[in-house]
Amino acid sequence: MDTVAVIDYGMGNLHSVAKALEHAGIARVVVTADPAIIRDADRIVLPGVGAIRDCMAEIRRLGIDELVREVGRDRPFLGVCVGMQALMSRSEENGGVDCIGLFPGVVKRFPDGMTEEGEALKVPHMGWNEVAHVIEHPLWHGIPDNSRFYFVHSYYIEAESPRQIAGRGHYGLDFSAALADGSRFATQFHPEKSAEYGLRLYRNFLTWDGRW
Repeated sequence: MDTVAVIDYGMGNLHSVAKALEHAGIARVVVTADPAIIRDADRIVLPGVGAIRDCMAEIRRLGIDELVREVGRDRPFLGVCVGMQALMSRSEENGGVDCIGLFPGVVKRFPDGMTEEGEALKVPHMGWNEVAHVIEHPLWHGIPDNSRFYFVHSYYIEAESPRQIAGRGHYGLDFSAALADGSRFATQFHPEKSAEYGLRLYRNFLTWDGRW
Protein backbone atom coordinates (compact mmCIF):
# COMPACT_ATOMS: atom_id res chain seq x y z
CA MET A 1 0.00 0.00 0.00
CA ASP A 2 1.35 3.42 -0.98
CA THR A 3 1.99 6.03 1.69
CA VAL A 4 0.80 9.60 1.09
CA ALA A 5 2.45 12.28 3.22
CA VAL A 6 0.33 15.38 3.79
CA ILE A 7 2.88 17.99 4.82
CA ASP A 8 2.04 19.65 8.14
CA TYR A 9 3.50 23.11 8.64
CA GLY A 10 0.62 24.31 10.77
CA MET A 11 -1.12 26.34 8.05
CA GLY A 12 -3.36 23.99 6.09
CA ASN A 13 -6.74 22.31 6.13
CA LEU A 14 -4.74 19.17 6.77
CA HIS A 15 -7.30 16.78 8.14
CA SER A 16 -10.00 17.50 5.58
CA VAL A 17 -7.42 16.85 2.85
CA ALA A 18 -6.29 13.65 4.58
CA LYS A 19 -9.88 12.39 5.03
CA ALA A 20 -10.69 13.09 1.38
CA LEU A 21 -7.58 11.18 0.27
CA GLU A 22 -8.54 8.25 2.49
CA HIS A 23 -12.03 8.30 1.03
CA ALA A 24 -10.76 8.54 -2.55
CA GLY A 25 -8.74 5.35 -2.62
CA ILE A 26 -6.53 2.77 -0.99
CA ALA A 27 -3.52 4.45 0.59
CA ARG A 28 -1.92 5.03 3.97
CA VAL A 29 -2.31 8.77 4.57
CA VAL A 30 0.00 10.41 7.12
CA VAL A 31 -0.16 14.04 8.24
CA THR A 32 3.40 14.89 9.21
CA ALA A 33 6.24 17.40 9.33
CA ASP A 34 8.86 14.66 9.84
CA PRO A 35 11.42 14.89 7.00
CA ALA A 36 12.20 11.17 7.19
CA ILE A 37 8.54 10.17 6.78
CA ILE A 38 8.08 12.67 3.95
CA ARG A 39 11.19 11.40 2.14
CA ASP A 40 10.00 7.79 2.47
CA ALA A 41 6.45 8.52 1.22
CA ASP A 42 5.36 7.40 -2.24
CA ARG A 43 3.26 10.53 -2.81
CA ILE A 44 3.32 14.02 -1.31
CA VAL A 45 0.58 16.62 -0.80
CA LEU A 46 1.27 20.24 0.20
CA PRO A 47 -1.99 21.90 1.30
CA GLY A 48 -2.35 25.44 2.56
CA VAL A 49 -4.70 28.18 3.70
CA GLY A 50 -4.07 31.68 5.05
CA ALA A 51 -1.58 34.43 4.32
CA ILE A 52 1.46 33.49 2.25
CA ARG A 53 3.88 35.40 4.52
CA ASP A 54 2.95 33.23 7.50
CA CYS A 55 2.92 30.07 5.39
CA MET A 56 6.37 30.70 3.94
CA ALA A 57 7.77 31.70 7.34
CA GLU A 58 6.75 28.31 8.78
CA ILE A 59 7.84 26.44 5.67
CA ARG A 60 11.30 27.98 5.92
CA ARG A 61 11.53 27.59 9.69
CA LEU A 62 10.87 23.86 9.35
CA GLY A 63 13.11 23.44 6.30
CA ILE A 64 10.14 22.31 4.23
CA ASP A 65 11.12 24.55 1.30
CA GLU A 66 14.31 22.56 0.67
CA LEU A 67 12.49 19.29 1.35
CA VAL A 68 9.77 20.15 -1.18
CA ARG A 69 12.40 20.99 -3.82
CA GLU A 70 13.89 17.55 -3.17
CA VAL A 71 10.79 15.34 -3.10
CA GLY A 72 8.82 17.37 -5.65
CA ARG A 73 11.00 16.13 -8.49
CA ASP A 74 10.95 12.33 -8.26
CA ARG A 75 7.44 11.20 -7.23
CA PRO A 76 3.80 12.30 -7.56
CA PHE A 77 3.47 15.66 -5.80
CA LEU A 78 0.31 17.74 -5.39
CA GLY A 79 0.00 21.33 -4.17
CA VAL A 80 -3.43 22.60 -3.10
CA CYS A 81 -4.66 26.23 -2.81
CA VAL A 82 -2.03 28.25 -0.89
CA GLY A 83 0.12 25.12 -1.19
CA MET A 84 0.03 25.78 -4.93
CA GLN A 85 0.87 29.46 -4.46
CA ALA A 86 3.81 28.52 -2.23
CA LEU A 87 5.30 26.58 -5.16
CA MET A 88 5.56 29.71 -7.31
CA SER A 89 8.54 32.04 -7.62
CA ARG A 90 7.01 34.94 -5.73
CA SER A 91 3.76 36.31 -4.30
CA GLU A 92 2.73 39.96 -4.23
CA GLU A 93 0.75 39.32 -1.03
CA ASN A 94 1.95 40.93 2.22
CA GLY A 95 4.17 43.39 0.36
CA GLY A 96 5.97 40.68 -1.60
CA VAL A 97 7.15 37.24 -0.48
CA ASP A 98 9.64 34.90 -2.15
CA CYS A 99 8.22 31.38 -2.48
CA ILE A 100 9.66 27.92 -3.12
CA GLY A 101 10.13 28.35 -6.85
CA LEU A 102 9.17 24.99 -8.34
CA PHE A 103 6.93 26.76 -10.85
CA PRO A 104 8.07 30.06 -12.41
CA GLY A 105 5.45 32.76 -12.04
CA VAL A 106 3.89 35.31 -9.73
CA VAL A 107 0.89 35.28 -7.39
CA LYS A 108 -1.17 38.46 -7.83
CA ARG A 109 -4.23 39.93 -6.13
CA PHE A 110 -7.50 40.11 -7.99
CA PRO A 111 -7.96 43.80 -8.85
CA ASP A 112 -10.70 45.86 -7.25
CA GLY A 113 -13.67 46.85 -9.36
CA MET A 114 -13.92 43.70 -11.47
CA THR A 115 -17.27 43.12 -13.15
CA GLU A 116 -18.84 40.32 -15.16
CA GLU A 117 -21.90 40.98 -17.33
CA GLY A 118 -22.48 44.20 -15.42
CA GLU A 119 -22.29 42.55 -11.99
CA ALA A 120 -19.61 43.54 -9.47
CA LEU A 121 -17.33 40.66 -8.50
CA LYS A 122 -16.39 40.24 -4.87
CA VAL A 123 -12.90 39.43 -3.66
CA PRO A 124 -12.16 36.82 -2.41
CA HIS A 125 -13.33 34.64 -5.24
CA MET A 126 -15.36 32.14 -3.25
CA GLY A 127 -17.54 29.35 -4.56
CA TRP A 128 -17.91 27.01 -7.53
CA ASN A 129 -16.31 27.81 -10.85
CA GLU A 130 -15.53 26.02 -14.07
CA VAL A 131 -12.03 24.79 -14.85
CA ALA A 132 -11.11 24.40 -18.52
CA HIS A 133 -8.57 21.71 -19.38
CA VAL A 134 -5.59 23.24 -21.16
CA ILE A 135 -3.69 19.95 -21.54
CA GLU A 136 -4.52 16.29 -21.36
CA HIS A 137 -3.24 14.96 -18.07
CA PRO A 138 -3.78 11.77 -16.03
CA LEU A 139 -5.24 13.81 -13.16
CA TRP A 140 -8.07 14.96 -15.45
CA HIS A 141 -9.04 11.35 -16.26
CA GLY A 142 -12.79 10.91 -15.86
CA ILE A 143 -13.30 14.64 -15.20
CA PRO A 144 -15.15 16.43 -18.03
CA ASP A 145 -13.72 19.64 -19.41
CA ASN A 146 -15.23 22.73 -17.72
CA SER A 147 -16.25 20.79 -14.61
CA ARG A 148 -16.89 22.94 -11.56
CA PHE A 149 -14.58 23.01 -8.54
CA TYR A 150 -14.66 24.95 -5.27
CA PHE A 151 -12.42 28.02 -4.88
CA VAL A 152 -11.56 30.34 -1.98
CA HIS A 153 -8.85 32.85 -2.88
CA SER A 154 -8.08 36.55 -3.16
CA TYR A 155 -4.84 35.97 -5.10
CA TYR A 156 -4.41 34.24 -8.43
CA ILE A 157 -1.47 32.73 -10.28
CA GLU A 158 0.06 34.19 -13.40
CA ALA A 159 2.26 31.38 -14.68
CA GLU A 160 5.41 32.30 -16.56
CA SER A 161 5.45 29.15 -18.71
CA PRO A 162 2.28 28.53 -20.76
CA ARG A 163 3.22 24.86 -21.19
CA GLN A 164 2.83 24.34 -17.42
CA ILE A 165 -0.80 25.51 -17.33
CA ALA A 166 -2.96 22.41 -16.94
CA GLY A 167 -6.27 24.13 -16.20
CA ARG A 168 -7.63 27.64 -16.53
CA GLY A 169 -10.32 29.44 -14.55
CA HIS A 170 -12.04 32.76 -15.13
CA TYR A 171 -13.12 35.31 -12.54
CA GLY A 172 -13.03 38.76 -14.01
CA LEU A 173 -9.84 37.64 -15.74
CA ASP A 174 -8.29 34.35 -16.81
CA PHE A 175 -6.06 32.68 -14.23
CA SER A 176 -4.12 29.44 -13.83
CA ALA A 177 -6.38 27.05 -11.93
CA ALA A 178 -4.01 24.08 -12.25
CA LEU A 179 -0.34 23.66 -13.12
CA ALA A 180 1.63 20.59 -14.15
CA ASP A 181 5.29 19.85 -14.73
CA GLY A 182 6.81 16.37 -14.61
CA SER A 183 5.66 14.61 -11.45
CA ARG A 184 4.23 17.83 -10.01
CA PHE A 185 0.62 18.98 -10.19
CA ALA A 186 -1.04 21.84 -8.33
CA THR A 187 -4.56 23.22 -8.02
CA GLN A 188 -5.85 26.60 -6.89
CA PHE A 189 -9.19 25.02 -6.07
CA HIS A 190 -9.88 22.68 -3.15
CA PRO A 191 -10.45 19.10 -4.38
CA GLU A 192 -11.55 18.06 -0.88
CA LYS A 193 -14.42 20.59 -1.09
CA SER A 194 -15.30 19.86 -4.70
CA ALA A 195 -17.60 16.85 -4.36
CA GLU A 196 -17.49 14.15 -7.06
CA TYR A 197 -14.85 15.60 -9.36
CA GLY A 198 -12.61 16.69 -6.49
CA LEU A 199 -12.58 13.15 -5.14
CA ARG A 200 -11.97 11.87 -8.66
CA LEU A 201 -8.89 14.10 -8.94
CA TYR A 202 -7.60 12.72 -5.63
CA ARG A 203 -8.33 9.18 -6.84
CA ASN A 204 -6.39 9.91 -10.02
CA PHE A 205 -3.50 11.26 -7.95
CA LEU A 206 -3.41 8.05 -5.89
CA THR A 207 -3.01 5.92 -9.03
CA TRP A 208 -0.79 8.29 -11.02
CA ASP A 209 2.77 7.13 -11.67
CA GLY A 210 4.08 10.69 -11.99
CA ARG A 211 4.39 10.62 -15.79
CA TRP A 212 2.38 12.35 -18.53
